[in-house]
Amino acid sequence: MSHYDFIVIGAGVIGASVAHHLAALGAQSVLVVERGTIGAGTTSQSSGLLRTHYSVRQNVELARLSWWAFNNFADYLGDDEASCGLVKCGYLICSPEGDKLEPLRASLAAQRDMGIEVHLLDKAQARERLPIANFDDAALIGYEPEAGFADAYLVATGFARSARRHGVKIMEGVTVTGIVREGQRITGVETSAGNFSCGTLISTQNIWTPELAGWLGVPLPVKPERHTVLALECDGAAYSFKMPAFKDLGSAGMLYYRSYGGSQMLVSEGVIGETLNSPETEQGDISLDYVVEVGAQVAERFPAYEAAGLASSWTGVYDVTPDWNPVLGKVGDVEGLVVGFGFSGHGFKLSPGIGKILAQHALGLPTDVSLAPYALDRFASGALLVGKYGSGAVS
Repeated sequence: MSHYDFIVIGAGVIGASVAHHLAALGAQSVLVVERGTIGAGTTSQSSGLLRTHYSVRQNVELARLSWWAFNNFADYLGDDEASCGLVKCGYLICSPEGDKLEPLRASLAAQRDMGIEVHLLDKAQARERLPIANFDDAALIGYEPEAGFADAYLVATGFARSARRHGVKIMEGVTVTGIVREGQRITGVETSAGNFSCGTLISTQNIWTPELAGWLGVPLPVKPERHTVLALECDGAAYSFKMPAFKDLGSAGMLYYRSYGGSQMLVSEGVIGETLNSPETEQGDISLDYVVEVGAQVAERFPAYEAAGLASSWTGVYDVTPDWNPVLGKVGDVEGLVVGFGFSGHGFKLSPGIGKILAQHALGLPTDVSLAPYALDRFASGALLVGKYGSGAVS
C-alpha cells in the first residue's frame, strides 16, 4: 500500500488550492484523488464573481486574502503562463428602503473599517458606472472598485498544475469508496484504484460530503442545492466588461448580475434554490415560468431587458450548510482528518484563502484567518455564522 503524508479528496477549486498550498508550504508527499477530472464538477458551474463584500467578518478576511491571489495569480503560483481570467470591473451593491438597508450599511462600514476600498455612490454616480440600470429606488449604493469576476476552471487547473510542478500526485477518474481507520485515527482511504495510507486526510468533497459522514458515522450538516444561471441578450443595452458586477438586494431573488461578453448579461438568484435528494452535477430542468419570473425582476432594474432573449442557461449545485457558511477544520475527536465543506456559493471567491488556511492547519501551522468560527460544533452550540441579509450566498 502506497503511503502519503497527506491525501486530499477532491480536485475542484478548493481541493486544488489545498494541494498547491500544501506543496508551497513544504509538504513533500501529497496525493489528490478526484472522481472525475480537475475542476470539472461544481467548479465548472461557477459564475466566477469576486468580491470582498460579506456581512460575516471572517468571510471578508478570507475574501481579502483571496483577492490578492486572484489579482496577482501568475506571481502567486510562480508561473508566468498562469491566468485566472480576471476581469476587474468593480462591484456595485444597492438596497432600497426596507429590511436590507441597515445590514448593507453595516457591512459597507465593516469593509471600510478593515481597510478595504469601498465608496458610497449617489444615483447619478451609479448610473455613470452602470448606465443600463435604473437606480430610482436605491436608498444606499456601495461600490467596490477592486472586484470583478474570473474563470473558476482556469483557477482550479492553475492550482493543480502548480501542485504537480511541486511534486503532488493527482489521480483523476479515481473514486474514494471508504476510509481506513485505527480507533479514532484516520490512516488511509479505500479507492477504486486500491488503498492508500496517509498521515492526514483532507476532505474537500463538496456536495459528496455526506459520503464522508457515512464512513465516519458522524452527522455533517450539508445538502446539495441546485441554482439556475441565465445568460440574457439585449442588443440595445449591452452589458460590457467595463461595467461593474451588480448585486440587487431590492429584488425578490436578491439577483446578481455581470457581463457575459458581447451583448449578454449573466444573472442568477442569491437566495435558496432547489434541494436535491442526492449529490449530482447533471444539468437540471429550467422551466419557462422560472425564466419569466426572473426576467420580470431583471426588467425592473434593467428596463431595456424587458425585450431580452435567453441566449443560454445552466444549473450549478451548492453544498449548503444550515447557516450558509463553510465548515473548516476537524471533526469531533476524529484524528488525522481535516475537512472543508459547505461553501454555500462562496467557494470560488474564497478558494485561495481557504486552501491556504486548510493547508496551514493540516501542517500544524498558525492560520492566517482563524478556523474557530467555522468549526463544526457551532451547529450544536448555536454559535452560527448567520449573515445579516438572511439565508443566501451573500453571507
